[in-house]
Amino acid sequence: MANSQNSGNPKVDVAYRRKKSKEEMKYQVVSFALMIFLTIVAFIAVGYDGIGEWFKAPFIFLLACVQVIFQLYYFMHMSHKGHEAPQLFIYSGVFVAFLTVLAFSTIVWW
Repeated sequence: MANSQNSGNPKVDVAYRRKKSKEEMKYQVVSFALMIFLTIVAFIAVGYDGIGEWFKAPFIFLLACVQVIFQLYYFMHMSHKGHEAPQLFIYSGVFVAFLTVLAFSTIVWW
């Protein structure tokens, strides 16, 4: 199989791969730092008494969703080409889970 990024010149290919790897590592480090920051924000929100209980749970759920997105796209490399089928299955599962929670919460509340 021929690689579309292969120029035939080994020095160019190594330089290109190093550049891409450095770029990818930078994204992962920034994403990791943001996830640590979001975790600290969640702990502060839980520990702070000035925030109401009705705000804490949805806020922490929102922070968790953001962290899941970071993990999927940067740590599990879902942003790369060739991962369309796993994305389809993940998004389909999220949609079915959302519909299930919506249906059960509707049944319980009414």
